[in-house]
Amino acid sequence: MRAAYLEKRDLEKRQFRFYRIIITQTLFGPWALIREWGRIGSPGTVREVWYDSEQEALAAGEKLMKQKTRRGYQAIEQQRSYR
Repeated sequence: MRAAYLEKRDLEKRQFRFYRIIITQTLFGPWALIREWGRIGSPGTVREVWYDSEQEALAAGEKLMKQKTRRGYQAIEQQRSYR
């Protein structure tokens, strides 16, 4: 499993947001990219997308990381692998 946690804090705009990305293998074989986002301190919205290979899921996760960092999110915690 691989995971990243990002936050965006802007006091002037009163933005306190988080974005979590988790890539893990499902019980049935495919790989899942799980995204959770919302206001810091509140339960977030969760979406899950399945991919046939780990490489596809990792590529999608990297694309999301780049998009979020361009929009002002900063990586707080990043875990590469539990293997």
